[in-house]
Amino acid sequence: VTLLPGSGRQHGTEVSENVQIVAKFHIECICYKRSALLIFQFIFCREYLENITAVGPRTVGSPENEILTVNYLLKQIKAIEIESSDAHKISVDIQRPTGSFSIDFLGGFTSYYANITNVVVKLEPRSGAKHAVLSNCHFDSVPNTPGASDDAVSCSVMLEILNTLSKSSDPLQHAVIFLFNGAEENILQASHGFITQHRWAKSIRAFINLEAAGVGGKELVFQTGPENPWLVQAYVFAAKHPFASVVAQEVFQSGIIPADTDFRIYRDFGNIPGIDLAFIENGYIYHTKYDTPDRILTDSIQRAGDNILGMLKYLATSDKLAKSFDYRHGNVVFFDVFGLFVLAYPARVGTIMNYIITAVTVLYLGKKILQPRNRAINYMKELSVAFGFTLLSWFSTFVTVLIVAVFISLIGRSLSWYNHFYVSIFLYGTAAAAKLILAHTLAKKFYYKNTNEQYLGEIFFDVSLLVWSIALVLITQLGLCSAFVCAMWVAFPLLTKLLIYREFKQKGATIRFVMIYMLGMFIPYLYIMYLTWTIFEMFIPIMGRSGTEIPPDVVLAAFILSSTVILSSYFLNFIYLAKSTKKTLITLTTVFGVTLILVCSGVFFPYSSDSANPKPKRVFLQHVSRRFYGLNGNLVKSDSGIWINGLDYAGISHITPHIPELNDTIRTNCEDKAPLCGFPWILPVHFLLRKNWYLPAAEISPTNPVHFKLLAKEQMPWDSMKLTFEVSGPSHMSLYIRPHERSTLSSWSLGDGTPVASIGGDYFVFYAHGLQAVAWRFWIELKAAEKHSDGMVSLAIAAHYFFGEDQKSPQLYALMERFPNWTFPSGWVCTYDLFVF
Repeated sequence: VTLLPGSGRQHGTEVSENVQIVAKFHIECICYKRSALLIFQFIFCREYLENITAVGPRTVGSPENEILTVNYLLKQIKAIEIESSDAHKISVDIQRPTGSFSIDFLGGFTSYYANITNVVVKLEPRSGAKHAVLSNCHFDSVPNTPGASDDAVSCSVMLEILNTLSKSSDPLQHAVIFLFNGAEENILQASHGFITQHRWAKSIRAFINLEAAGVGGKELVFQTGPENPWLVQAYVFAAKHPFASVVAQEVFQSGIIPADTDFRIYRDFGNIPGIDLAFIENGYIYHTKYDTPDRILTDSIQRAGDNILGMLKYLATSDKLAKSFDYRHGNVVFFDVFGLFVLAYPARVGTIMNYIITAVTVLYLGKKILQPRNRAINYMKELSVAFGFTLLSWFSTFVTVLIVAVFISLIGRSLSWYNHFYVSIFLYGTAAAAKLILAHTLAKKFYYKNTNEQYLGEIFFDVSLLVWSIALVLITQLGLCSAFVCAMWVAFPLLTKLLIYREFKQKGATIRFVMIYMLGMFIPYLYIMYLTWTIFEMFIPIMGRSGTEIPPDVVLAAFILSSTVILSSYFLNFIYLAKSTKKTLITLTTVFGVTLILVCSGVFFPYSSDSANPKPKRVFLQHVSRRFYGLNGNLVKSDSGIWINGLDYAGISHITPHIPELNDTIRTNCEDKAPLCGFPWILPVHFLLRKNWYLPAAEISPTNPVHFKLLAKEQMPWDSMKLTFEVSGPSHMSLYIRPHERSTLSSWSLGDGTPVASIGGDYFVFYAHGLQAVAWRFWIELKAAEKHSDGMVSLAIAAHYFFGEDQKSPQLYALMERFPNWTFPSGWVCTYDLFVF
């Protein structure tokens, strides 16, 4: 077969090279012959990905999201349906739900959506199925980004999995529902519309959510359950390339990471158990213009496809799916071992293991206490003193490293490690290690001057064992599955010590002792380093988008300090066994001093425009026109400007040399009487971005302006007032409500009817609509202790123009063009109107 360049292909793109299409033709032939093996074909998946991202940014309400992408998905699904096996039936539904819900994410707010889009596909046996497993992705993207990893690649993987499963001649036992949701970036709106309103939702017994916190790499299982160990077992059995950690789950669910996924919606509003997976590598370019298909390696696509295909196949043929609620019995401890396999066991089993390990430790230490009276008292005294020295060394190290981090932040050199991670190790890691060694060296020199070195080594080993045993008991008591890390950190060292006890007692056996000791500690140390690197890989890029209020150097210094303390805990005894620590201290101090000087001099620039590995600075620019109206409806004041938010702690200090008018002379002033300081926040993140700038600019007049009307004002029983409003405007708007003093917002027509206040006391409503949505109507009910001359409530409506002809003004576009190439400026036009009633 010869296909010439320019000729059409089955999936709608043109051929560029004969070699490529011939290779693909042969792969198709082989895979169709072996379709029963369910082979995931990354080639088709790559094609889906390129075509989805080719339409450009896919913001909710835009033609790119609501029409072009939807039509492309429907076309591919239709082609898959035509070629599917007779053993299966494929049903397709386009859902456009309208609804509202409240969520405590980002300090708490309420979401309202109208006519957004879901593409839902059900693959089931020809005779039908009563139960189903859900696979979820989202095809929308944040404004101004192609969204390849977040989340077009997941939708591409799902298309190819649908294709593969549909061609299998083996019928499924249960249905598989593929939800291509079109409004996840609008804070989980489409998944809420599906799980609360779609007719297929009630048949779902479990789900797999495909997400991204980075661009490519391995996909990490970072949430499971709740309380469904059989789902983790399904992952253990079916995933070919496991990468999972309950530590990541508990870190994510703690709220430290300012993010959330559709997992939350299915769990909280659907009461369905599931698994949450996300790409975590290279989070530096997540939600930027660099999130393009070419940066997602084929290996990443193949890994994800193999894992998810295996899991869906397993769940769709599992007897447990139909009775998933019967298997809901407690949490599960799970973690992969260097990506080779996953260990998983019920949390209650882990609790028993933890207490057994603790009991063995108590017996080990108790044996030393049950000595002749004088020896026992002396041992307890020395153990207590060594415990105190250890805590004192940790405290002094913490203070030292924290002082360095605060100093770096105050002189404006924070994030110097953002583009050079090794800088953070050379700066904070060496400082922590040097201070720990120094503290114990001083203790050895002045307090333990004439004490036997081997005895000291054993005492400080016991201290580390005691500390980790206490941590194990406390974390287990808190019900955290991450206690397995402490269990590992107690069991392996204790076992190693018992095995080498005789070696330690023999004179002249130091080298043999050290070798056996290091060998025994190899597994826990290697795993801790593996886990630590995974956490750092997730957290470091987040520091570039965590706001202006959290000093990233302090956070990173704390992480590195914690890692240093953990990794050094069982090596403190070597300080007392060593003849001298002078060379080590000099080396560490020299590295720290040189790095500190280089950081203070600004040698390490935080950002990079390297095309192969960019690490951009993120900046939001909004050309806004503001209007403030009084109680009588008259315009009190108005202004226009470009409102600028740098998303990291450095603000705009690095940009000022390139654009001199962007400096601290244009810092924003808060309008105290206006909700959210009188600025058009798209989400309630004002507490994370308190430092922002407002550059005066020309007034703007969008072609689709906001229309805000008071439709009715009714006196209600119990001295309350009901106000009914109607709003129309662009696809994205934010409503802010601030009751005046001695007035309260008692109820409204949004969410579940109970108003939810955000941080700061104002009420925040996020609104979005798809195509052809009717005007938004809502009501609020207020109570006032007495009549006020300044009204009962202030309402502000902010309109955001994320696409189309209204998105950018000439002045905004000209300013963005002046930004250096190591930045990612994301800009749009918006308006802010304040009314008093």
